[in-house]
Amino acid sequence: MDLFADFLVEIIKHFNNFVLYYVIFINTVYTLLFFVSIRALYIDRQKKKYWSYEDMVASSYTPPLSIVVPCFNEAKTIVDNVKALLSLEYNEFQLVIVNDGSKDTTLEKLIQEFKLTKIDMPYRKKINTKEIKGIYLSAIFENIVLVDKENGGKADALNAGINISEYPIITAIDADSIIERDSLAKVIRPFVEDPTVVISGGVVRPVNDCVVDKGFIESVNLSKNNLVRFQTVEYLRAFLFGRLGWGSLNALLIVSGAFGVFRKSVVIEAGGYTEDTIGEDMELVVKIHRKMIESKTPYKIVFVPDPVCWTQVPEEKKILKSQRKRWQKGLMDSLFNHKKMLFNPKYGTVGLLAMPYYFFVEMLGAVVEVLGYVSFIVSFWLGIISLEFFLLFLAVSVLYGIFLSSSAILLDEYNFSKYERIPEYLLLMIFSVLENFGYRQLNAWWRFTAFFEYKRHNKSWGEMSRTEFSPDKSKSNEFNN
Repeated sequence: MDLFADFLVEIIKHFNNFVLYYVIFINTVYTLLFFVSIRALYIDRQKKKYWSYEDMVASSYTPPLSIVVPCFNEAKTIVDNVKALLSLEYNEFQLVIVNDGSKDTTLEKLIQEFKLTKIDMPYRKKINTKEIKGIYLSAIFENIVLVDKENGGKADALNAGINISEYPIITAIDADSIIERDSLAKVIRPFVEDPTVVISGGVVRPVNDCVVDKGFIESVNLSKNNLVRFQTVEYLRAFLFGRLGWGSLNALLIVSGAFGVFRKSVVIEAGGYTEDTIGEDMELVVKIHRKMIESKTPYKIVFVPDPVCWTQVPEEKKILKSQRKRWQKGLMDSLFNHKKMLFNPKYGTVGLLAMPYYFFVEMLGAVVEVLGYVSFIVSFWLGIISLEFFLLFLAVSVLYGIFLSSSAILLDEYNFSKYERIPEYLLLMIFSVLENFGYRQLNAWWRFTAFFEYKRHNKSWGEMSRTEFSPDKSKSNEFNN
């Protein structure tokens, strides 16, 4: 029995050492990404001195694009969303709405609001999809096309939209999202500046409790829901550090499904969105990286920190849990599908830096974190580590997390100032501290359980409850009084 106890103690000691070095490793990576992101923000700020979105809108060099909007049971928000898209300040664009077999009144609301009529419209089926039941054109807006199809999942709906789309640049925008009027002109800028750009992504922010009237963001407000506030901190940190940093290295593996712009020919060559995966957005980006590198074609996948897409995020713990577990499983799908890229010098920074980061930090991070908590508590109970060391390690980890989150908030305020009132930024700073005491651990637990529940080939849209956008400022702004 003593031998077993000694063996167990030795295992715990070795695991504790591993966790210590693991934390040092990921914090070093975060620090490097932090400095790379700061440099990228500075360069972007300098570029703005010589460029304006008004010039881009008016320029004859701005390429026309097709906006694909997949929707499934989006009756509460789809009309407002389409109205907002129609009012975008952009030279020439087509709006392709894909109804993926909705069971609510999504189709009926669209037909009624935009005077849509079913027509016989030929198209090339470059990507295989479920059967298209009908194509509709609007009697009042010549750039609207509605595609009604059998339910096949989000990826299938996106592929159907790509087949119908007319222009060489496409963007996929979720039906519960609203993009700012000038966002398209900003996110398209890299395509005009550099012909090797094949994907450009923008920032996604929570729209919950913002004032939205007839599809327009009238007032940006920080949500009164604490769960949404935690997510707002997360989104700022993820986009301003993670994606901006990897984009600067041309090793960005995720462009948000809520707001990304793609060169259509490259998407078709890559086979479109993959149907039998949960994370179709990451899977497409990784496929394009792989195809471009293997064909030795010069390319860039970039992230632009200024253009913003506002989207509804979960306000209930049950829905957030479902979303985060789905994200974890989608990440695992893409990493396992393209495991040959891991540590493979043939794939440059993607294979040597990005893939290892997403494998060891993003995928395995939750497993190490949860087991680390258990190990350190057991170690303290057995007397393997002292209370002083335990508290010091915890304090350093928490303080560094607070530093990253608060830095993202300050950078956002300095560069973009989306929230006009100082109390909102101060409240976000408070939540950047509070997230380390419960919310972060809860997220780690969800990802930990998802890791062991993982099964491939699940193409569900996922569970997400929608609420109608609020046009009532008195209900949306707690800082007015």
